[in-house]
Amino acid sequence: MALEIERKFLVDNDAWREAVETSKAIVQAYVAIDGDTSMRVRIYDETRAQLTVKVGVSEMTRHEFEYSIPVADARDMAQASRGRLIKKTRHIITLGGFVWEVDVYEGQLAGLVTAEVEMGSESDDPLLPSWLGREVTGDPAWSNAMLAMHGLPADTRS
Repeated sequence: MALEIERKFLVDNDAWREAVETSKAIVQAYVAIDGDTSMRVRIYDETRAQLTVKVGVSEMTRHEFEYSIPVADARDMAQASRGRLIKKTRHIITLGGFVWEVDVYEGQLAGLVTAEVEMGSESDDPLLPSWLGREVTGDPAWSNAMLAMHGLPADTRS
Protein backbone atom coordinates (compact mmCIF):
# COMPACT_ATOMS: atom_id res chain seq x y z
CA MET A 1 0.00 0.00 0.00
CA ALA A 2 1.14 3.51 -0.76
CA LEU A 3 -0.04 6.85 0.48
CA GLU A 4 -1.03 9.42 -2.11
CA ILE A 5 -0.64 12.95 -0.77
CA GLU A 6 -1.57 15.71 -3.18
CA ARG A 7 -3.13 19.12 -3.64
CA LYS A 8 -5.39 19.91 -6.59
CA PHE A 9 -5.96 23.19 -8.44
CA LEU A 10 -7.83 24.55 -11.41
CA VAL A 11 -5.49 25.96 -14.07
CA ASP A 12 -5.85 29.60 -15.19
CA ASN A 13 -3.77 29.75 -18.37
CA ASP A 14 -1.48 27.83 -20.75
CA ALA A 15 1.88 29.06 -19.38
CA TRP A 16 2.50 25.53 -17.99
CA ARG A 17 2.84 24.10 -21.51
CA GLU A 18 6.44 25.29 -21.94
CA ALA A 19 7.56 23.18 -18.95
CA VAL A 20 6.00 19.84 -20.01
CA GLU A 21 8.43 16.92 -19.79
CA THR A 22 6.18 14.02 -20.87
CA SER A 23 2.54 13.45 -21.81
CA LYS A 24 0.24 10.46 -22.00
CA ALA A 25 -3.37 9.81 -22.99
CA ILE A 26 -5.52 8.32 -20.22
CA VAL A 27 -8.90 6.64 -20.28
CA GLN A 28 -10.10 6.36 -16.69
CA ALA A 29 -13.27 4.51 -15.67
CA TYR A 30 -14.77 4.05 -12.23
CA VAL A 31 -15.85 0.48 -11.59
CA ALA A 32 -17.10 1.22 -8.06
CA ILE A 33 -17.56 4.33 -5.91
CA ASP A 34 -18.60 4.33 -2.25
CA GLY A 35 -18.10 7.64 -0.46
CA ASP A 36 -14.37 8.34 -0.27
CA THR A 37 -13.47 4.85 -1.54
CA SER A 38 -13.21 4.14 -5.25
CA MET A 39 -12.02 1.45 -7.62
CA ARG A 40 -10.94 2.63 -11.04
CA VAL A 41 -9.25 1.29 -14.11
CA ARG A 42 -6.86 3.34 -16.23
CA ILE A 43 -5.60 2.71 -19.73
CA TYR A 44 -2.42 4.62 -20.62
CA ASP A 45 -1.74 5.36 -24.31
CA GLU A 46 -3.68 2.18 -25.19
CA THR A 47 -0.56 0.16 -24.23
CA ARG A 48 -0.79 -0.55 -20.49
CA ALA A 49 -3.45 -0.60 -17.78
CA GLN A 50 -3.81 -0.42 -14.01
CA LEU A 51 -6.53 -1.20 -11.51
CA THR A 52 -6.47 1.16 -8.53
CA VAL A 53 -8.34 1.19 -5.22
CA LYS A 54 -8.26 4.46 -3.27
CA VAL A 55 -9.44 4.98 0.30
CA GLY A 56 -9.66 8.50 1.73
CA VAL A 57 -7.70 9.33 4.88
CA SER A 58 -7.95 13.16 4.86
CA GLU A 59 -8.57 15.96 2.37
CA MET A 60 -5.05 15.53 0.93
CA THR A 61 -4.19 11.91 1.69
CA ARG A 62 -5.50 8.57 0.43
CA HIS A 63 -4.39 4.97 0.69
CA GLU A 64 -3.68 3.79 -2.83
CA PHE A 65 -3.44 0.19 -4.06
CA GLU A 66 -2.36 -0.18 -7.73
CA TYR A 67 -2.05 -3.30 -9.85
CA SER A 68 -1.07 -3.81 -13.48
CA ILE A 69 -3.73 -5.63 -15.46
CA PRO A 70 -4.12 -6.70 -19.11
CA VAL A 71 -5.33 -3.89 -21.40
CA ALA A 72 -8.14 -6.13 -22.70
CA ASP A 73 -9.45 -6.59 -19.13
CA ALA A 74 -9.23 -2.84 -18.54
CA ARG A 75 -11.27 -2.17 -21.69
CA ASP A 76 -13.94 -4.62 -20.51
CA MET A 77 -14.05 -2.96 -17.09
CA ALA A 78 -14.30 0.49 -18.69
CA GLN A 79 -17.27 -0.70 -20.75
CA ALA A 80 -18.90 -2.03 -17.58
CA SER A 81 -18.40 1.26 -15.68
CA ARG A 82 -21.91 2.51 -16.55
CA GLY A 83 -20.55 5.64 -18.22
CA ARG A 84 -18.43 6.74 -15.25
CA LEU A 85 -15.51 7.46 -17.54
CA ILE A 86 -13.21 10.36 -18.30
CA LYS A 87 -10.64 10.90 -21.01
CA LYS A 88 -7.72 13.22 -20.53
CA THR A 89 -4.14 13.89 -21.46
CA ARG A 90 -1.76 14.06 -18.51
CA HIS A 91 1.29 16.30 -18.77
CA ILE A 92 4.16 15.90 -16.27
CA ILE A 93 6.11 18.91 -15.02
CA THR A 94 8.80 19.03 -12.33
CA LEU A 95 9.10 22.34 -10.45
CA GLY A 96 11.13 23.01 -7.32
CA GLY A 97 11.56 19.30 -6.60
CA PHE A 98 7.84 18.52 -6.86
CA VAL A 99 6.06 16.61 -9.64
CA TRP A 100 3.00 18.33 -11.08
CA GLU A 101 0.41 16.48 -13.15
CA VAL A 102 -1.56 18.78 -15.45
CA ASP A 103 -4.67 17.08 -16.82
CA VAL A 104 -6.42 18.39 -19.95
CA TYR A 105 -9.87 16.79 -20.16
CA GLU A 106 -11.85 15.74 -23.25
CA GLY A 107 -15.46 14.90 -24.05
CA GLN A 108 -18.07 16.18 -21.59
CA LEU A 109 -15.26 17.78 -19.55
CA ALA A 110 -13.60 19.52 -22.53
CA GLY A 111 -12.13 22.85 -21.49
CA LEU A 112 -11.31 21.70 -17.95
CA VAL A 113 -7.63 21.77 -16.99
CA THR A 114 -6.49 20.77 -13.50
CA ALA A 115 -3.11 20.41 -11.82
CA GLU A 116 -2.15 18.16 -8.93
CA VAL A 117 1.12 18.27 -7.02
CA GLU A 118 2.43 15.07 -5.46
CA MET A 119 3.85 15.58 -1.96
CA GLY A 120 5.75 13.51 0.58
CA SER A 121 3.72 14.79 3.54
CA GLU A 122 0.76 17.08 4.18
CA SER A 123 3.16 19.66 5.63
CA ASP A 124 5.11 20.03 2.35
CA ASP A 125 4.86 23.55 0.95
CA PRO A 126 5.56 23.48 -2.81
CA LEU A 127 6.03 26.73 -4.69
CA LEU A 128 2.75 27.38 -6.48
CA PRO A 129 3.27 28.31 -10.15
CA SER A 130 1.63 31.46 -11.54
CA TRP A 131 -0.57 29.45 -13.92
CA LEU A 132 -2.62 27.94 -11.08
CA GLY A 133 -6.11 29.10 -10.31
CA ARG A 134 -8.35 28.22 -7.39
CA GLU A 135 -7.37 25.35 -5.11
CA VAL A 136 -9.99 22.57 -5.02
CA THR A 137 -8.17 20.13 -2.71
CA GLY A 138 -10.71 18.27 -0.60
CA ASP A 139 -13.73 19.52 -2.58
CA PRO A 140 -15.45 16.27 -3.55
CA ALA A 141 -17.14 17.85 -6.59
CA TRP A 142 -13.71 18.21 -8.22
CA SER A 143 -12.53 14.63 -7.61
CA ASN A 144 -12.12 12.60 -10.79
CA ALA A 145 -14.70 10.12 -9.51
CA MET A 146 -17.35 12.85 -9.14
CA LEU A 147 -16.37 14.45 -12.46
CA ALA A 148 -16.89 11.05 -14.12
CA MET A 149 -20.29 10.64 -12.46
CA HIS A 150 -21.71 14.18 -12.60
CA GLY A 151 -19.63 16.23 -15.05
CA LEU A 152 -18.44 19.75 -14.29
CA PRO A 153 -19.58 21.25 -10.98
CA ALA A 154 -21.90 24.25 -11.22
CA ASP A 155 -19.14 26.47 -9.79
CA THR A 156 -16.43 26.27 -12.45
CA ARG A 157 -14.80 29.64 -11.85
CA SER A 158 -11.04 29.41 -11.47
